[in-house]
Amino acid sequence: MPHTLDAAAVRDWCAQSLDALGKARETIDAINVYPVADADTGTNLYLTVESATQAVEAACAGDPTPAEAVRAMAHGALLGARGNSGTILAQLLRGMADEISGGGDLCHALRRAAESARAAVAHPVEGTILTVASAAATAAEGVRGEAAGDAVAVARAACEGARTALEATPGQLEVLARAGVVDAGGYGLVAILGALVGALSGEQPMGPLAERAAGSAPLAPAAPVRSPQPTGDPHAVAGGPAYEVIYLLDAPDTAIDALRDRLDPLGDSLVIVGGDGLWNVHVHVDDAGAAIEAGVEAGRPHRVRITHFDSQRTEPEPLARAVVAVVPGDGLAELCDEAGAIVVTVRPGEPPASGELVQAVRRAHAREVVLLPNAAELRHTAAAAAEQARAEGVRVAIIPTRSPVQGIAALAVHEPDRRFDEDVVAMTSAAGATRYAELAIAQRESWTTAGICQAGDVLGMIDGDVSLIGTDLAGTATGVLERMLAAGGELVTLVLGADAPEGLAAQLEEYVRHSHLGVDTVVYTGQQPTPLLIGVE
Repeated sequence: MPHTLDAAAVRDWCAQSLDALGKARETIDAINVYPVADADTGTNLYLTVESATQAVEAACAGDPTPAEAVRAMAHGALLGARGNSGTILAQLLRGMADEISGGGDLCHALRRAAESARAAVAHPVEGTILTVASAAATAAEGVRGEAAGDAVAVARAACEGARTALEATPGQLEVLARAGVVDAGGYGLVAILGALVGALSGEQPMGPLAERAAGSAPLAPAAPVRSPQPTGDPHAVAGGPAYEVIYLLDAPDTAIDALRDRLDPLGDSLVIVGGDGLWNVHVHVDDAGAAIEAGVEAGRPHRVRITHFDSQRTEPEPLARAVVAVVPGDGLAELCDEAGAIVVTVRPGEPPASGELVQAVRRAHAREVVLLPNAAELRHTAAAAAEQARAEGVRVAIIPTRSPVQGIAALAVHEPDRRFDEDVVAMTSAAGATRYAELAIAQRESWTTAGICQAGDVLGMIDGDVSLIGTDLAGTATGVLERMLAAGGELVTLVLGADAPEGLAAQLEEYVRHSHLGVDTVVYTGQQPTPLLIGVE
């Protein structure tokens, strides 16, 4: 495993960060009370890292140097930065990229990251992500002499220093102490640094603060904080700036000081990050138009996003309802479309980003949306998309479908005229009552839960685990069905992939008809990349 921050480690860092933030997103949102208690810091950090991850994946299609990989990560974060913490994270990554591009090591990169992020904030406040970043850099410097060249030791020290600083944030910021939480942005940064340790060491990522420090600084109140608490902090009280304005800005570096001077009196939480002619501007204001006009004077603003804080907290009034389904093949897309769903079709190796799911929710033009991710690995992406849609006034529920056959079962019982909660319960029950299996072809020799497979073997996976290894598709599929139906079943669903051999469905139907009386079979042409999907209800 890598012990230096090479391109492969940067790619792994992105993946582990995205997974860590996906798991922690709801916790981070719940403890978000500063600078505005709008419960979106975890979502914003996830979306920022998602954009960074996509940029690194694109860069790794070639053979990038470590500096190019980190710069791609920083550039992707800059383009996709959301909210105050996401914008600061983009600048942290920019500082790291600048240092590594100049030949600096990880320790120097962490210091430059902390300093550049602090410089980007108009009025730095202690007890925030800035404090946690500075502490991480200081802790890294503390081991640099004894661990010269050991990136793992430096990253581990940085993460531990960040954890310690995070625990102390309630003592530095009154609004955190009143709510009984640590800083949300700092919590996210600890998760990202823990992912860096995991990427460099090959070990499990260092877990969140809650796993290590139960009994120390409390992480969250008994219920998520969704509205500002009365404090003396103008950033957090009702009556603060009404709008969050974010935009990308094409402008020369020489125009930024004047822009900062123009925006600063308009509101608070001003952060301007970037460089080399591209900037990300974030500010909370009452006059959104004036904030955009300031950008026009400085250069060319684009990707403008304006969020009204009060509207984020308004519960939507349910009107029409829609279902959004993610599927891996054109046949499945047609099937779900005929059932009335808005479909997101994915291609092999190209999982959808949360933004694609949000666009599908918007296309639905519904006030209530049921989201079917139909893949276990999309659970965090779906959750982030749902949070974005909720911020736009859409009521969203996610059915935790882990396979398209579970999605088909859920769609079969969907009734838009039913009450929303009742419909969600019925669809969830139908999906949960459907066991799922998938047959795939092994690409190389590897260990599995059923033993060692060779390239070309047929893998029969039941509920996500390899249960059978065979040499022919029909025989392995029959063995999978035998195991699944041993526990009972009333309906078998077969979804044929693009490369499924002719006659496969007929063979399996014949097996079910003769070996399991009373069990019905339905066959669909899914055209998904894997040869066969099986569902047993």
